Amino acid sequence: MARRRTDLSRPRRGLEWSGFYDPEAFGRFSESIARFLGTGRFLAGQTVVVIVWIVINIGVVALRWDPYPFILLNLAFSTQAAYAAPLILLAQNRQDERDRHQAERDREVNARTQADTEYLARELASVRIALRDVVTASDLREAVDRVTGALERLEGRLDAVEADDR
Repeated sequence: MARRRTDLSRPRRGLEWSGFYDPEAFGRFSESIARFLGTGRFLAGQTVVVIVWIVINIGVVALRWDPYPFILLNLAFSTQAAYAAPLILLAQNRQDERDRHQAERDREVNARTQADTEYLARELASVRIALRDVVTASDLREAVDRVTGALERLEGRLDAVEADDR
């Protein structure tokens, strides 16, 4: 049943279509058509159809439906091109959009990776600064050797003092 307009003081804005249109489904369909049009299988099949078309229309007089200038064949190619070009453009636009989203995700990942790398570099620098004052095994060995040498000298002095006292 047609919907009645209640406000007739303003003209209609255009044709209203109440049917459901899924642009994503149509986009997937156009991509599948564009992918098929770019295959060798399609080109080979089209070549076979054209050759058969020409052979029948030149050789078989009784079956001629499109005589020599092959106007019907040209019309078929024109119709095919008229539909193929927009479908291919639509598929390319969808691919461009996917590439744009992927590039944006890559930029976000790169920014997070760079921030993580800078954070780790700062942490590593702070660990190096903190470890600068930490005693290493060689530092400990040198200190023990100095203390051992001092003890040996002190022991030698004590032995000398004891020997003098005797």
